[in-house]
Amino acid sequence: MSCAVPEAPAGEEKKTSWSEVVGKSIEEAKAIILKDMPDAGIDVLPAGSVMTLDFRTNRVRIIVDTVTTTPSFG
Repeated sequence: MSCAVPEAPAGEEKKTSWSEVVGKSIEEAKAIILKDMPDAGIDVLPAGSVMTLDFRTNRVRIIVDTVTTTPSFG
């Protein structure tokens, strides 16, 4: 298994992180990431989740930890 960064077209650097999606919805974040990396396999995980440590050049993890509505019973 290779740990190399995926190749980008000539003259371009392959993007490996997306700080611009912090604070956006999951769907907005996915759209931005997929625009830059169409073959990405995107995993959305709650903060603190157990994750495998294997390196995959097509996997992008979005970690979420915000409560967006008031929790209630019923």
